Amino acid sequence: MSADIIDGKTFALALRDRIAAQVALFTAAAGRAPGLAVVLVGEDPASAVYVRNKGKATTAAGMASHEHRLAADVSEADLLALIDCLNRDEGVDGILVQLPLPSQINDTRVIMAIDPDKDVDGFHPVNVGRIATGLDGFVPCTPQGCLMLLEDRLGDLSGLDAVVIGRSNIVGKPMAQLLIGANATVTVAHSRTRDLASIVHRADIVVAAVGQPEMIKGDWIKPGATVIDVGINRTAEGLVGDVEFNGAASVAAAITPVPGGVGPMTIACLLRNTLIAAYRRAGVAYDKGAF
Repeated sequence: MSADIIDGKTFALALRDRIAAQVALFTAAAGRAPGLAVVLVGEDPASAVYVRNKGKATTAAGMASHEHRLAADVSEADLLALIDCLNRDEGVDGILVQLPLPSQINDTRVIMAIDPDKDVDGFHPVNVGRIATGLDGFVPCTPQGCLMLLEDRLGDLSGLDAVVIGRSNIVGKPMAQLLIGANATVTVAHSRTRDLASIVHRADIVVAAVGQPEMIKGDWIKPGATVIDVGINRTAEGLVGDVEFNGAASVAAAITPVPGGVGPMTIACLLRNTLIAAYRRAGVAYDKGAF
């Protein structure tokens, strides 16, 4: 068996095209474009590139991009004051503060300060609670992208055995909640899980998000499984995922590559969340199924 490659890049580009079409409809109905504010503290090179890419994608979709770059030594009070201004800005529908933050700033306080209805990262506890209880809330962008790829590939996920490897607040935990919401049977595995190989081997769906290069071995994968590799790790051989790709691809039915799999979905889903926030805040009806 040779796995089909799940092309996240192509899927994300199509999603961004659909979002752009909906942005035009929103702008015509509301009299303004949706607005996304991104806050970058310091000059971390990877974060700077990511913020720049977000800005380009936002503008390309027809949205208003508001970038705020603060010095690495900015005080927590000053950052919180900026967030308060963005919360009250009627032209801003989504607020994203790029993590990680410098040591003098408490990440949790910053996340808690963002208006939950503008929390397009989906990190605020109010949105976490909404998702956990089946209410409409903002889902973190990476797990939302993973779910979209899975449903595009498999259709109905009801009854499928899924394992999520990793329990972070950003990917692992919300991914598990989304899969539960899709009626899959979900196991969350982590660093203290016993006999991880056997747990992975029984899963129809494997979502790997541990940040360990090729930790999930190819012979752990159940024949015919679908593998979503969230990991992106720099090694001497180049970028690799959390899954041993060649071994897994020889038995799985489908697998995401690294790069070009999950990564492109993250920014696309950020744009999607921002558009949804704009529609909700403006009280304009929309068809969520259209994008």
